[in-house]
Parts: sequence; C-alpha cells; structure tokens
Amino acid sequence: MIEEEHCRPCKGGEPPLKEEVAKGFFDQLKPGWYMEENHHLEKEYSFPNFKEALRFTRQIGLIAEEEGHHPDIYLTWGKVGVVLFTHKIDGLSKNDFILAAKFDLAYETKN
Repeated sequence: MIEEEHCRPCKGGEPPLKEEVAKGFFDQLKPGWYMEENHHLEKEYSFPNFKEALRFTRQIGLIAEEEGHHPDIYLTWGKVGVVLFTHKIDGLSKNDFILAAKFDLAYETKN
C-alpha cells in the first residue's frame, strides 16, 4: 500500500511522472483528491471547528517533515486544504502520492 512507503529525495532534473503512471498512483488514493493537469494534487479536509483543523495541520506538518517532502497547506475555520507537487521538477512525483495517502490515513485515524 502506498501509505506504507517513504518519500525519497528528489534530484532536480528528473522528469515529472508521465500521466499514465500518475493515474495509477492516483487510483490508489482515497476519494476527494483532485489531480490538476497532471501537475499537482489538491484536497480539502473538513473539521467541526478551527481547533480540530489546526490539530490536523500540525499533524500533517509533522508527517511532511518526517518524510522530507513539504506540501502547501491552507488553514481556515473548519477546513484544511493541501496542494502537493514536487517543486524541484515542477510536477508530480511518487512522493506526492505517498504523502497524500499518509495524510488520508492521518485524517481517518484523527479520533
């Protein structure tokens, strides 16, 4: 399962994933993710209040730091938005899908 894998350092100059490869990884993610033109992944998580959204933001921030792969995270009352792509290659890498799956697992086990 992809959430059991770990991100590997990305070297600049590597090409982004080809669309068919990215689609294969995308199909392993939980519902709610959106893949924008094979460039990045987006998802919004919902919470009953700001405190829970903030707790989740901290949790996924720690996961990202542990994996060495850092998303764009947006926090507002009751919502956390995530945008994932690999900056060094300006597109998607396997790391983005690994992190997406780990975030979903954290969301499922938040209570």
